[in-house]
Amino acid sequence: MTTHERPSAGKPSDGISPAGLPKAFRAQMEAELGPAFTGFEAALAQAVPVSIRINPRKNVYSTTDLEPVPWCPEGFYLPERPSFTLDPLFQAGAYYVQEASSMLLAEVLQQTTKLNRPLRVLDLCAAPGGKSTLLASALHPDSLLVCNEVIRSRVSVLRENLEKWGYPNVVASNHDPEQMTNLAGFFDVVLVDAPCSGEGLFRKDPDAMDEWSEENVQLCSARQKRILAAAALLLDEGGILIYSTCTYNDAENTDNLRYLAANGFRNRALELPVEWNVVEKQAGNTVGYQCYPHKVRGEGFFISVFTKTAFTATVKLDARTFRSIRALRPREAASAAKWLQNPADFSFWEKPNGDVMALPKALEKTFLFLDSAIHNKGFGLEMGQFKGQDFIPSHALALSTAINRDLPALALSKEDALRYFKKENLVFDEPVKGWLLAQYNGLNLGWVKGVGNRVNNYLPKDWRIRMDIKEYV
Repeated sequence: MTTHERPSAGKPSDGISPAGLPKAFRAQMEAELGPAFTGFEAALAQAVPVSIRINPRKNVYSTTDLEPVPWCPEGFYLPERPSFTLDPLFQAGAYYVQEASSMLLAEVLQQTTKLNRPLRVLDLCAAPGGKSTLLASALHPDSLLVCNEVIRSRVSVLRENLEKWGYPNVVASNHDPEQMTNLAGFFDVVLVDAPCSGEGLFRKDPDAMDEWSEENVQLCSARQKRILAAAALLLDEGGILIYSTCTYNDAENTDNLRYLAANGFRNRALELPVEWNVVEKQAGNTVGYQCYPHKVRGEGFFISVFTKTAFTATVKLDARTFRSIRALRPREAASAAKWLQNPADFSFWEKPNGDVMALPKALEKTFLFLDSAIHNKGFGLEMGQFKGQDFIPSHALALSTAINRDLPALALSKEDALRYFKKENLVFDEPVKGWLLAQYNGLNLGWVKGVGNRVNNYLPKDWRIRMDIKEYV
């Protein structure tokens, strides 16, 4: 079982040998594609396309001469795969490396969702965060975005990618969908990018072929129906359910569309330009949209959209106090406020461990309710800690799009930026003093603190890169 954004270790595949395809999968695709199977098979032997999606609030990456992804305004193809790990702009959240077919979500949102007003949105199967960051970029800034991941070991990479993206209206949670019944009827939009058999990833991640079997396809289909049943309860009447997989077979795709149509949902058709070569797959009175690698410049991806017609009693936002955070005292709040560009838009709070948080005032009541409704979550902008009279800023604050843009900063060369990400201390000819934002191309990388002519590096240890940087500077 896998997801469309499954990270692969080492260098991505340059294509796979058609002889390596599982026999049952080959037979399935020959039946599905007919004469077009030859082109499909040839596409799998080609190199994997490389694409990125720009962060619109950190728009410093040059896209001049890059080919755009047709269905996503922020998406672009790269001519070759660079070392993303050794790009300071990637580390600072200027862009996300995302497979182009899955960016079709951007067009789905444009056609089906009112993006010009605040919404409550749930990405139910969110890790590692590609579609979560796409949602964050597309939504009204006063929207709530809850990014949930059921597998605990995958939550850390989700949190890291959300932190790099830097949006303060995002919540990360760790719950099984069936544990979220306190949020019944709460959301306007729910995305289920379902764990699947991974057929669309064979070229990108050949190891996925070793996990594939006809039995696993059926197990995935049953699991997807369980997730969809739980997701259905979380949507308000009239809400939008977006269902996607990285696979081709009917058991995981069109069969689940029929299931939704029979259980309180109405399918929504899209209008996609013919030249995009996205294939419509009909199933009764429903339609989904399939990307094939021989027809689009991307991997295998399936997506469909529904409106909820059934009624679910909506929860009431009646929580009065947070469980374990207290409002900062006025003097502390005034001190914390200096670190934000628009502090009047935030309230300031402290956790039992001393961590200071900033909550968007537009979402404060909603956060109050979430605090009472679900347990394993993190919300608000993590700002830092007071240590006596000093304030120690957090890495999340440095990467946040809400940070004060007039704070002292230190411009770094690419070499020094990479040394920063290797967590080396930096030395300069002229002495620097106090907290400074390390910057590259005008983009915040993290914090340093000047002590004489030495600059201490406050990059979190877990973020340190271990690759040799010599050939990249």
